[in-house]
Amino acid sequence: MSDYGLIGQKLGHSFSPAIHAKLGAYPYELIELEPEDLPAFFAHREFHGVNVTIPYKKTVIPYLDELSPRAERLGSVNTILKRADGSLWGGNTDWDGFAYLLRQTGLDAGGKKALVLGSGGASVTVQAVLQEAGAETAVISRSGPDNYTNLDRHADAALIVNTTPVGMAPKVGEAPLSLRVFPQLAAVIDVIYNPARTALLLEAEALGIPAFNGLPMLVAQAAESSRIWGLCRDPEAETKRILPLLRREQENIILIGMPGCGKSTMARMLGQRLRRPVYDSDKEVEKEIGCSIPDFFAREGEEAFRRIETRVLTRLGALSGIVLATGGGAVTRPENYPLLHQNGTIVRIRRPLSQLSSKGRPLSQSRNVDELYRERAAAYERFADLTVDSQPERTDTLKKILEVLS
Repeated sequence: MSDYGLIGQKLGHSFSPAIHAKLGAYPYELIELEPEDLPAFFAHREFHGVNVTIPYKKTVIPYLDELSPRAERLGSVNTILKRADGSLWGGNTDWDGFAYLLRQTGLDAGGKKALVLGSGGASVTVQAVLQEAGAETAVISRSGPDNYTNLDRHADAALIVNTTPVGMAPKVGEAPLSLRVFPQLAAVIDVIYNPARTALLLEAEALGIPAFNGLPMLVAQAAESSRIWGLCRDPEAETKRILPLLRREQENIILIGMPGCGKSTMARMLGQRLRRPVYDSDKEVEKEIGCSIPDFFAREGEEAFRRIETRVLTRLGALSGIVLATGGGAVTRPENYPLLHQNGTIVRIRRPLSQLSSKGRPLSQSRNVDELYRERAAAYERFADLTVDSQPERTDTLKKILEVLS
């Protein structure tokens, strides 16, 4: 194996290699291990340092020679160092990561009630950091005195932190609870980072509550791990440097707008400029239906097309770091918004109606364009994070899109 890496059971959605690549030019790999593989892995000790993720943060402890006081207190290890004499030391940098994330909220937790959703290993760390910050913590789990059936007793909560896997890729779209029963919320944190906006965070956003995902925690704990391995001198400075870079790389760019406004062309140009994969939802739909969209419209109708389009957007919206051109009517289904926004910045391209092409677009050919626009204008406004006016030259439109994204 490489000198450094991450061990866990399922690691397909990990951002850790991308983070450590930015921290320094050292090899870092994902190492998926089954429980029966652990004895041999630690017997050979063919590494300088490893991070540990679920389900092994407690399991690895018997293989270690010494724990940091914090790891011993929490009963959880996520960073292992092989020392010069070959012995293994275990620490917990999740603490550092969540402490950094809590600071990013700007919330003074002292004297405030914080609800921690879940009672696993991440919950223990989150509770400890919150308690050190002076918060009054309550753990919400499926059973026990504080559970999802008596949330009304905590209506005065100022902070909610989700440490459960509910809403994590690939099972997106679910939330552990509704935020509407907490009128005093000042912030919501979800330690999940993929998708960037879980259903819980999307609800917070809709309610105007400051919402934060787990990416700052992930980057900060990685930087502290790198410091422990002797590879990083200033973890906080490195976290501040890397975090915006990683966010930009992982965030999808989603283009919406009327049929014929230039979404597909701009998607190709953005993909070339930013070196990103490019998808066109209409082309992906045609792959599924096995014919052209006009032919499918004529045979099956719009409603059947919209159902397939939503299925395609479910798949594409779960990806990271792509450019996606959507069909002109994707905004007509409200359920498409969270699919697109969960990992993406949605950019609306606005073009004068007189300049829109209707070639190959069944609704634009069968309906008056002005009427179609009136029906969709409000939906475009609701979906869009940013709006760009199309320019006479394509390169100028591209420049405008890059400007608003930056």
